[in-house]
Amino acid sequence: MTQQGDARRVSETALSVAQLMMPSHANPAGNIHGGQLMKMIDDAAGAVAVRHARANMVTASIDRLDFHAPVYVGNLVVLKASINFVGRTSMEIGVRVEAEDLRRGDVRHTASAYLTFVSLDDEGKPQEIPGLLLETDEERRRWEAGASRRRDRMRSRGLLRDQGLEKPLG
Repeated sequence: MTQQGDARRVSETALSVAQLMMPSHANPAGNIHGGQLMKMIDDAAGAVAVRHARANMVTASIDRLDFHAPVYVGNLVVLKASINFVGRTSMEIGVRVEAEDLRRGDVRHTASAYLTFVSLDDEGKPQEIPGLLLETDEERRRWEAGASRRRDRMRSRGLLRDQGLEKPLG
């Protein structure tokens, strides 16, 4: 479950980012724009990716982005981002978004996302990245789930069969 190069621990690159939601982040009803949260998610995941690879990383895809509950003006939004899976040149980052009502102390899970990042060299070509050292059962579970999503992504794009990574059906 590790790749060539200097493998890193999930804990070395994981991060939490917090931001207070202001009226400029919201629609007239006081709900924070989904696009605002999407940018925050991409920024947090991108920071984790660069921390892991110590290289230029670009967003290749956002596999899933599920909004579970609204975020309001005055909420403190906390994004928790960490690596789920590492391939040869790409990685999957999971981001959990929570919103805290600072006056009441209520914390709600408001969104979750899976993003894939690819490492690019100075010529813009994919380059190898460090592997991932898995230390806990939770990290191993997330690795397996990330590997499954990667297989699904590749299968949906027809890449597994083209690369001989999957047997043809029938």
